[in-house]
Amino acid sequence: MGGVRALNPLDAAYAGSKRINAQYGRTYFLATRLLPPERRPAVHALYGFARVADEVVDNPGPDPAGDLLALEGALKSAFDGGPTENPVLLALADTVHRYSIDRDLFSMFLQSMRMDLTVTDYADMDELARYTHGSAGVIGLMLLPVLGTVSPEAAPHAAALGEAFQLTNFLRDVGEDLDRGRVYLPADHLAAFGVDRDRLTFARAHGPDRAVRQAVAHFAAVARARYREAEPGIGLLDPVSRPCVATAARLYRAILDEIAEAGYDVVTRRAVVPTGRRAALAAPGIARCVLARVARTRGPAPGA
Repeated sequence: MGGVRALNPLDAAYAGSKRINAQYGRTYFLATRLLPPERRPAVHALYGFARVADEVVDNPGPDPAGDLLALEGALKSAFDGGPTENPVLLALADTVHRYSIDRDLFSMFLQSMRMDLTVTDYADMDELARYTHGSAGVIGLMLLPVLGTVSPEAAPHAAALGEAFQLTNFLRDVGEDLDRGRVYLPADHLAAFGVDRDRLTFARAHGPDRAVRQAVAHFAAVARARYREAEPGIGLLDPVSRPCVATAARLYRAILDEIAEAGYDVVTRRAVVPTGRRAALAAPGIARCVLARVARTRGPAPGA
């Protein structure tokens, strides 16, 4: 009598990371569908690990610092070939080995996660940049070997795109971060509009005033500038990866559009791109994805 064949542990680990990506990172997951199938599991593994670390600091247990330290120790052991019962780490270790991803990038990422346990405000953009490079810029660098490049000059653009995504997340989640006691928007930029933590907290309860809306509009402009810095790097990626990354950027920029359409109210509501609009934004990427795969299958034209 036949039955469903059980997945081997590594395949099951990758499948679990894919479920995490699908559940918690819908925008990333949609864009990842535009990658060649053989490259998608690595992206799911990287996302799954980032999500696990995020959960330690966003929904902490009694000892989040100890939990992060334990995660780092388990990660090092998995990288060194040691046994692991954590399927996310199993998939991640295989991805890091398969694509020769720099292990130091994970230490930088976890350092930023530690900052979330003690740092609740940022004085200026330089302070925030140190956090965002570790929390998001290095994610772009981790992904580069998976996506493939045609030029080593892609690295700073990849980091910039990760940081642009992070700035967009900061704007989208201002209200939720306030509830956690955090303000990621730099204090000096807020002060230029007469805004501080107390004013944001009041707006969380009573709605944003003109000054808060102006401050948010300013940060949206900062995020858009970061996307412009990142954009030239898309053309430096492997052609089959470009539709995925371009679509991810388009989908995340759409969050900024939703924020603008809501009158820059990010304290009483969370901007969400409607499903229909997400599909419409992804459609051009699907067409380019098909063309890129056809071109790769056929190979270069004679004389190209």
